[in-house]
Amino acid sequence: MSAKKTIHEHFLNNGLKLIIKEDHRAPVAIMQVWYKVGSSYEANGITGISHALEHMMFRGSKEYGDTQYDEIITENGGQSNAFTSQDYTVYHQFMANDKLEICFKLEADRMHQLSLKEQDFKKEISVVMEERYMSIDDSPEHRAYERFAAMAHVSSPYRHSIIGWMDDLKQMTVADLRQWYQTWYTPNNAIVVVVGDVVPKQIQQWTKKYFGSIKPRFVPAVKPQNEVLPLGTRTVTVKVPAKLPWLVLGYNTPVLKTVAKDRKWEPYALSIMSGILGLNSSSRLQKNIVRKKQIASSAYTTYTPFDRLDNLLTLGLTPVDMRSVEECKTALLLEVKNLQTTLVSSEELDRVKIAWVAAKIFGKDSLFNQAYEIGMLECVGLSWSDTDRNTIKKIQSITPQQIKEVALKYLTPERLTIGILEPLEIKANVA
Repeated sequence: MSAKKTIHEHFLNNGLKLIIKEDHRAPVAIMQVWYKVGSSYEANGITGISHALEHMMFRGSKEYGDTQYDEIITENGGQSNAFTSQDYTVYHQFMANDKLEICFKLEADRMHQLSLKEQDFKKEISVVMEERYMSIDDSPEHRAYERFAAMAHVSSPYRHSIIGWMDDLKQMTVADLRQWYQTWYTPNNAIVVVVGDVVPKQIQQWTKKYFGSIKPRFVPAVKPQNEVLPLGTRTVTVKVPAKLPWLVLGYNTPVLKTVAKDRKWEPYALSIMSGILGLNSSSRLQKNIVRKKQIASSAYTTYTPFDRLDNLLTLGLTPVDMRSVEECKTALLLEVKNLQTTLVSSEELDRVKIAWVAAKIFGKDSLFNQAYEIGMLECVGLSWSDTDRNTIKKIQSITPQQIKEVALKYLTPERLTIGILEPLEIKANVA
C-alpha cells in the first residue's frame, strides 16, 4: 500500500496540523505532539528554557494535579515521555488503540491550561540543574564537546547545549517559562502525529473534539541564523580531571534545508561520506585507526542532513594509552585527505549505501521511529512526503566523484574546529 493511501494530513481551523499513518500489525498506536521550538530558538540568558518547560509539562494543569498525568497513562497500560532537541520539543504516548482517546484529552489540556506553579518550578529546576551536572559537568567528554560546539558555531544558536548553561538555569524564573509557554505552545505551532492500528476518521474526530476549541496565538517569525562563513581553523582545549584524552574534529556543513536548490545532492553525499568514515566496524576509522594503527580505542563520525540550520560533520576518537592526541589528529586528517585525493571504490560505496538503506527500512518496524521521522521532517521545514519518497533514491544515486567533490568543498582547514580534552589528574576524595 502506498504512502498516499496510508498517511493522511489534516488541518484544524486553529492551525493545528494532524498527520496519521496507518500500521495495522498490532492493536497499538503512538501519539506524538510536536512543538516547533527547541534550544535553537533561545536567546542568550534563557538557554535551557525549552527543556525546563518540558519538565513542567508533567507537573499538572487546571484540570489535572501534579503527577496525575503519568498516573492516568500508566493506569491505562500506556507509556509516556518527552524530549527536547535543538529544533523541537516532543511529547509522546504509546497506548493500546482502544485507550488512545485519553492521550488526546490530556495533551490538549496541557497545551493551553498548564499550571506552572512557583513551588513546582523550584523543585523541577533543581532537577534540571542536577541533570545538567550528571550529564555534562560530571562527564569530561561531554564538557569538552559543549565547549567545542560553542566554538564551532560562531553565529548559529546550535552553539548552546540543549540543557542550557548552568548560570542561565540558576537565573531562570517561572515567569520566564510562562512567557515561553504562551509564545510557542499554541495549536498553530504544533503537529500531532499518530501512527498505528487506528481508524483515521476516529483520530480526526478526537483531534477536533479536544484540540479544536483551543484558540491560536501569534507565533513570532524565526530568523534563519545560518552560520557565518568560516575563516580558519579554530582549536579549543579543555582541561578537566579525566582518565583519558579525547579528540573531535568538526567541519561546518550545510543540510537539506540550507543548501542551494541546485545542490540538494550534497547533504546525501555528506551522509554517505560520514558512513564511509565511521558507520560501523568495517568503516575506515575503525579499520585503519582503531585496528590497524591501534592508536585509538574507539572512533566515530556524526552527520545528519535533517536539521533546521547548518550543522557539523564530526570525526571523533579516544586515544589509547601512550598515544598522543597530535598523532591521532594526524591520522584523522589523513583519512580526510584520502577522500579528497582518491575516489571511493564502488564496492565500498555500495556497502555503505546498503547499510544506510537497510537502517531506514528496518526503522519502519518501530511505530516510534515512523512517527519521529514524520514529525522531525515537518519541524525542520521539510515535507515528510517529499523527503520520505526521495531519500533512498537520492542515497542510491550518489557517485564516487560526488563524494570526492563534497570532501574537497567542505572538509577544509577554513571550516575546521578542533576540540581536545586534555586530562588533569583525578584527585582521590579524602574522608
